[in-house]
Amino acid sequence: MEMSGSDRIAAPKEAVWAALNDPAVLQQCIPGCQKLEKVSDNEMTATVTLKVGPVKASFSGKVTLSDIDAPNSYRITGEGTGGVAGFAKGGANVRLEQDADGTMLHYDVDAQIGGKIAQLGSRLIDSTAKKLAGEFFTKFGSVVAGQDNNG
Repeated sequence: MEMSGSDRIAAPKEAVWAALNDPAVLQQCIPGCQKLEKVSDNEMTATVTLKVGPVKASFSGKVTLSDIDAPNSYRITGEGTGGVAGFAKGGANVRLEQDADGTMLHYDVDAQIGGKIAQLGSRLIDSTAKKLAGEFFTKFGSVVAGQDNNG
C-alpha cells in the first residue's frame, strides 16, 4: 500500500522539525499509541492499538529515523507485530518546506501488512490507513501550531 499527501502546518519549519523528533508529540498524534519511548537518537520503541474492521490488535515494535537532513527531511520506518493479528511494517519519507503561511509537510508512505489483518481486503486496509494518516496529520498540525516556543 502506498499513499502520499501534503499538509500545511501553521508553524515555522524548525518547530515542525522539533515536533517530528519529539516522542511526546508523536505519541499524542499517532492514533492508538499507548507508549512511545526514545531508545537512541534515531530509534524509538512503540506500542499501538489499532482496530481495522472487526480486528483489534496491539502492535509492539520499533521506529527508526534515517536519511536525516535536519530541518528539511527524514525517513521514518516502523515495524511491529500484533500476535495472531499479524504484522505491519512500513515507512514514510517526510519533507518540510517553509512557506509564507507556515510549513508544508509532504509525505510519501509505503506499508506492508501480513497475517489476519491482511485477509480483511485491501480496500478496507487502504481506507483505514488513509483515515489514520489523516487523523495523525490533523492532530499533529493542531499540536504543533498550538505549541509555545518551548512546547
